[in-house]
Amino acid sequence: MKIAYTGLDLPEGKIRYNDSIFNGLAEKFQPEKVSPYYFELLPDDYEAVDVIVISRDRILDLLILDMDKVEIRLSRTEDPAEQRVLEKCLAQIEDLQPICDLPLDEAELAIVRALNPLSLTPTLVCDDASVDADRVCRDGMEKAGRMFFYTVGREEVHAWLIEQNTDAVTCAGKIHTDLARGFIKAEVVSCKDMMTAHSMNDARTKNLTRLFDRDQVIPTNSILDIRFSA
Repeated sequence: MKIAYTGLDLPEGKIRYNDSIFNGLAEKFQPEKVSPYYFELLPDDYEAVDVIVISRDRILDLLILDMDKVEIRLSRTEDPAEQRVLEKCLAQIEDLQPICDLPLDEAELAIVRALNPLSLTPTLVCDDASVDADRVCRDGMEKAGRMFFYTVGREEVHAWLIEQNTDAVTCAGKIHTDLARGFIKAEVVSCKDMMTAHSMNDARTKNLTRLFDRDQVIPTNSILDIRFSA
């Protein structure tokens, strides 16, 4: 996941996310391999990122670019529907708020997407310019509507980043396309419950696991074991 940042004292490049849940699972299972999640932090690079994090005193650096786009398009369009939504966007910008926080219906959102304003990307405004990288990653992930699920065992503990409300078969495909192709069920246990068990088998014996069908949404902070046919 790529995070653009401005006005914050953060490291540049890929950083390992200090995930307390992942760390606890790795300590518990002592696997041969650990696969934590790495975020990529990019200073002042707003293009092709998943989320923007910016200090409040620098918010104009971003919004001024969108203001130019909106004003130019407003001066050219003769479509009343487009004019209305662009005027909403302009008022939002003048209030020093990113466009991503503006309530829009699907038709309005389609108009705004065609203009491609930068602050339509999930944008997190920080009052504290000294916020640390882990906090930026955590809050940025939530702003972008992402979450983790995990796979665990003696061989490997792995953190997987997905969109919130992702179904079981899509999670299986994130691990490996063969798991999605031959998907039967996903056995799911919460990370909290797993910490009280010795293994997935033990969690199963203690009735801590649930079976999910392919279209069921996976809760955040879950551990998955995919049942599939080869």
